[in-house]
Amino acid sequence: MNKFLLSACAIPAGLVLALAVPLSASAHVSASATSTAAGSYSVITFSVPHGCDGSPTTAITIEIPEGIDTVTPTVNPNWSISRELEPLEGADDGTERTASVTYTAATPLDADLRDAFELSLRLPDGQPGDTVEFPVLQSCVAGETVWDGEEVPMIVLTAAEADDHDGHDAAVEHAETDEDDAAAPVSATAGPGDDVLARVLGGLGLVLGTIGLVLGISARRKAAQS
Repeated sequence: MNKFLLSACAIPAGLVLALAVPLSASAHVSASATSTAAGSYSVITFSVPHGCDGSPTTAITIEIPEGIDTVTPTVNPNWSISRELEPLEGADDGTERTASVTYTAATPLDADLRDAFELSLRLPDGQPGDTVEFPVLQSCVAGETVWDGEEVPMIVLTAAEADDHDGHDAAVEHAETDEDDAAAPVSATAGPGDDVLARVLGGLGLVLGTIGLVLGISARRKAAQS
């Protein structure tokens, strides 16, 4: 009976272990964004959870898809940064776009450690549900891993928000309103400063009036005594 119970418990335990290995091995480079709205500016974070089959990571190359022309990489003190440029499609003036960004490790990243890399960029225009894919090449001391296809890091676009032009127009309208307010006639209502000045002048008038009254009485008395 005991042997039967042990065997029954061992079967689920074995299944858990069998499933755990593929799940661990399938952990891949992922991407997350501060904004997913189509056409918005966003910071994309690429997380690298492990090395290549136990080998330390030496470099991460992130491909930039068409529709994204300018990319600003965030400095990571443990990695140097380089960019590959290519001619911008449709531009006849020699304008170039960022085709890929590579982070190279100063010291190989241990296979059991993770790190993250951030790129600031403007997401392309599109419809909600459209995907923006960033294939990644993970180079290691021994071998490399290409994260593409079903495992490619991606961002799923959501509905576009008001663009910068709308915000600019609103700011201009606000500034014009301020100018109109500044040009309007000043109200005749006395402010706190005017009230204080009136009180001071009134007090001075009272003092001068009192002095005049005293001088007048003194002069009459002297005239009467004469």
